[in-house]
Amino acid sequence: MAPTPAFSAITLPHALPLDSGEVLEGVQIAFETYGELAADKGNAILLCHALTGDQFVASEHPITGKPGWWERMVGPGKPIDTGRFHVICANVIGSCMGSTGPASEGPEGKPHAMAFPVITIRDMVRGLIGLLDVLGIERLHAVVGGSMGGMQALSLAANFPERAERVLAIATTARHSAQNIAFHEVGRQAIMADPAWADGEYYASGITPDAGLAVARMAAHITYLSEEGLTEKFGRRLQDRTEKGFGFDADFQVESYLRYQGSGFTRRFDANSYLYITRAMDYFDIAEEHGGLLADAFAGTTSRFCLVSFDSDWLYPTAESRHVVHALNAAGAPVSFVELSAPFGHDSFLLEVPALDRVVKGFLE
Repeated sequence: MAPTPAFSAITLPHALPLDSGEVLEGVQIAFETYGELAADKGNAILLCHALTGDQFVASEHPITGKPGWWERMVGPGKPIDTGRFHVICANVIGSCMGSTGPASEGPEGKPHAMAFPVITIRDMVRGLIGLLDVLGIERLHAVVGGSMGGMQALSLAANFPERAERVLAIATTARHSAQNIAFHEVGRQAIMADPAWADGEYYASGITPDAGLAVARMAAHITYLSEEGLTEKFGRRLQDRTEKGFGFDADFQVESYLRYQGSGFTRRFDANSYLYITRAMDYFDIAEEHGGLLADAFAGTTSRFCLVSFDSDWLYPTAESRHVVHALNAAGAPVSFVELSAPFGHDSFLLEVPALDRVVKGFLE
């Protein structure tokens, strides 16, 4: 049984400065918490979500009705034990599940749309730090994240080193590669090529660029899987037919699966948010933010680090985690690292990998 969430949102009391030089006023951060906060506030764990994730980490999603994205990991007696820890998960700025983003109301009383400033991963982390300040949590027991969540965890460690005792970064990277950027650009162009996108001004019409967003999701979803996993799950098997249709319906099971993923995604995510968050990920480069040397980003840190990669993840392969580990070693930071074997590709951190459970539980305790 999933823990009962305490859903709420706060408005940051101060303006949020952005890397672009712009400033966001009245920023709202939507978040959920699980487990009791200790009297000394020393048992707080901040969970950072991935690109299309949200704050509903261990509770039913209010739109889809599906279980939380890491329900298998978070709860009483689970690796992130809400019987011991107070778990906080917030929707990042730029997203569309309650935190300030392009769909939020702007100063003119209508959605920001493309007038919303371009943001970075470090800007997202500034928003999370603002939330922690409001909650009165000065130092986290741990910050934990996978994929884009791992980027946030590393960014928090680099830019706010006093705020987390432990840093657990899973299936992630310290910089986005040219290949990563290329896949994101395909998705963005698919959205912007949809006539319903209307230069981002689609909110009033109610006609959303679902076709473009679905294609963007399909292209990205391929990168989350592995060839081995796709072959085992689908192979070249046909979908609900015994022979090829010699047309352009979904002949193959894998085609049908991707179409399902795309169409389902449009029900819960905003197209403009997808543009802004993928751009933030593409700008991500911790070394660049700290003079060009990744080790300098972690100089003087007092946090303990754990990095986890998966042997079938070709989106953020093990070499990316090793790059971070080498930088942490050079900075003299205590760090452990493990590459786990799993057939699921990048999505392995979300799926049933018992070895990951053991690593998470051991590091947090």
